[in-house]
Amino acid sequence: MIEIDIMKQITEIEVKKRFALNNPWWEEGEVDKRFRDWPRRAYFDGFYRLVAETKVRRAVVLMGPRRVGKTVMIHQAIQRLLDKKVPPRNILYISVDTPVYTDIRLEKLLNLFQELHSRRRNARLYVFYDEIQYLPDWEVHLKSLVDSYPSIRFVASGSAAAALKLKSRESGAGRFTDFILPPLTFAEFLRFRGIEDELIDQDKLPKNIHALNDAFIDYLNFGGFPEAIMEGEVRNRMDLYVAEDIIDKVLLRDVPSLYGIADPQELKRFFATLAYNTGQEVSINELSQSSQVAKNTLKKYLEYLEAAFLVCRLYRIDGKARRFKKQTHFKVYLTNPCLRAALYGAVGPDDEAMGGLAETALVSQYAHSRTLDYTYYARWKNQGVVREVDMVTLDRAGQRPIAAEEIKWSDRACEEPKNELKGFLEFCRGKNLKGAIVYTRTKSGHSMINGVRVPFHPIASACYIVGIFFVDRILDAGKHPFTGLPFIEGGAGA
Repeated sequence: MIEIDIMKQITEIEVKKRFALNNPWWEEGEVDKRFRDWPRRAYFDGFYRLVAETKVRRAVVLMGPRRVGKTVMIHQAIQRLLDKKVPPRNILYISVDTPVYTDIRLEKLLNLFQELHSRRRNARLYVFYDEIQYLPDWEVHLKSLVDSYPSIRFVASGSAAAALKLKSRESGAGRFTDFILPPLTFAEFLRFRGIEDELIDQDKLPKNIHALNDAFIDYLNFGGFPEAIMEGEVRNRMDLYVAEDIIDKVLLRDVPSLYGIADPQELKRFFATLAYNTGQEVSINELSQSSQVAKNTLKKYLEYLEAAFLVCRLYRIDGKARRFKKQTHFKVYLTNPCLRAALYGAVGPDDEAMGGLAETALVSQYAHSRTLDYTYYARWKNQGVVREVDMVTLDRAGQRPIAAEEIKWSDRACEEPKNELKGFLEFCRGKNLKGAIVYTRTKSGHSMINGVRVPFHPIASACYIVGIFFVDRILDAGKHPFTGLPFIEGGAGA
């Protein structure tokens, strides 16, 4: 019994030493230089507002895929709290997956912090739990802390979004506010590289579409991760960086450990197949036949990959914009286009894969907004010929199409619209659709084609503008910059 007490005392000493190591502002008055010097994500201000909001008794749960800057953004938020004269020893940061914290409850960690700095129960404190998903039943304990310590602002974060998203909603109802941090948008990519002003004019349009396209291809190849832009070694070894530090950790460790997947390598192979075919229509039956994996297993894999922010799906409607009762066909998109290049090599401007990647890039700008919940693709047959429209947005009731978008990595749609846009024109004309646009490689303008007014706009510029809409909120009254129609409310972030 005496030995057990000694072990507990040693553990507490080691925990407090680790606290000091991970919270340098207690002595230095500021966070580590590498966090201070890192560019801020465009989502930072929205996240910080939630962190600083102390009147509402809710924990902030920061979610997103690996390596998109969650830990950096937390430390930048801490730095701003320090700049706002919050006492340094009123802020605690804990990376929960640190071995010394294993099997220690969240409240015990908090109490050790309060004891270390003689902080009373009603003191105004800020407590950050990073990588919280590895603590069993974290959501139950975090909710209890929110209820028990109304004067403390709790922030939790993690990369295994599948568990975070599910548990924050099920067990944290009324006590958690989810905030999603996606991969870099194209606009953020340009800012991180310091070339936005060089490529974009005051009206948010390209100064030189060819130069913007060059940057767009760079974005498709390595643009989703801040480190790949800021650190040359990472950029030069994207295959190893993504394969080992992101894909392997998510697919071989995070998701299997959270969901008890028996064959992680099978999940990894399945994801690699989806990545290669990003933007293509698939069905569960076809995937099962080609992969020799049971259909029920594939359905679960898709759910896990979506919840982990690796892929998203668009479902199919017919030529009359009717949804199917059984969604047997769908398109799967990477939420971060550069994952394909990391697995299969970089693409050039004339590669066959560019069409699917350009489409993937646009979808990924929407991927963490509620707009995508109302977005489908249309596919049907007319006299035995397959017709398709890449993206169709329905109204909230899901009854009426309000916008159609066709995505091309070529200018042929401008030059030969009647041949290249048959399905698109048929769909828009049949629905008397006013919100229609065709994205091109370089061309812009508009034409009246078979009674349908068709605006044209370069896809790279479209990705930039859609990205700044959801993050910066600088565009006119929430309207689509090309169709003039309202966006569905609710963007990325909270």
